[in-house]
Amino acid sequence: MKISILTATYNRAHDLERLYTSLVINSNSNIEYEWLIMDDGSTDKTKLIIDNFIKQNIIKIEYHYQENQGKMSAINNLMKFVTGDVIIECDSDDYFVTGAFDIINKNIDKLLSDETVYALAFLKKNESGKIDGTEFIEDNHRSDMFSLYYKEKMTGEKILVYKTEIRKKYKHILEADEKFVTEFRMYNKIDADYDVICVNEAIIIGDYKDDGYVKNKKRVFELAPLGFYEYFKEILKMNLKGIPFSKKMYIYKYYIMFAILSARSDAIKNVKGSFNKIMIIFLWIPISILTRKNFKRKKVTNDFMDEGY
Repeated sequence: MKISILTATYNRAHDLERLYTSLVINSNSNIEYEWLIMDDGSTDKTKLIIDNFIKQNIIKIEYHYQENQGKMSAINNLMKFVTGDVIIECDSDDYFVTGAFDIINKNIDKLLSDETVYALAFLKKNESGKIDGTEFIEDNHRSDMFSLYYKEKMTGEKILVYKTEIRKKYKHILEADEKFVTEFRMYNKIDADYDVICVNEAIIIGDYKDDGYVKNKKRVFELAPLGFYEYFKEILKMNLKGIPFSKKMYIYKYYIMFAILSARSDAIKNVKGSFNKIMIIFLWIPISILTRKNFKRKKVTNDFMDEGY
């Protein structure tokens, strides 16, 4: 088995050393791996730092560069360089636990031997050792990413180890000139044909940065409303049977919010299902008022997350 680790990075030179060190430590696992990096137009010392890693010749590293297009585009463009049997995406400010590749190897047959499974889903923990969000209901639980979060009350970030031959069939779909889209839009596409198997072990460590996506949701929403609108529009075309009413309200709320932010005059017409349409019509005015109150339509820069990712 060979693992391909994909990292999209922008102005995070100061964080890469920790990720690199964790990969060096995990080289003791005797599992073959490659670290593929896409520098998304960094203006700091990212290339200098990575060149130093490469010169040490301890692990296999490939450095690639593109003009700033955003994290999702960077990951899309890295896919053609992948040579591993499985793929893990690791942010530049995260790093691997010691023994991470042994944990993956211990569970890999569940992925590689089953044609109906596209990924193993692992846990992530923070610097204090606390699991991000909730654990899976049981080890080896079989599900899909949509069901985990919308039906099974899963919370927190999970780490996917993808089967390469399946992952390469899909990409992050970006709208217009937007530089971000939620990963879950791609998950929904893969979920339609394949499952994930859940493993209650953490393989990556990381805290959310003050300048990162998670802590800057409002800015993310302002910069990429059309991608989010399309994501929720696609959900409303799905079978929502078994989804708790509170989650349905979440879907309706955000569909309306992103319809307003992306100025979609056809949003109500695009809703499928009579119940969904009734709920959207009922909620439209109050959610519209809240959206316009919370998002002042001032011009925002499209230099996405200037501080880095």
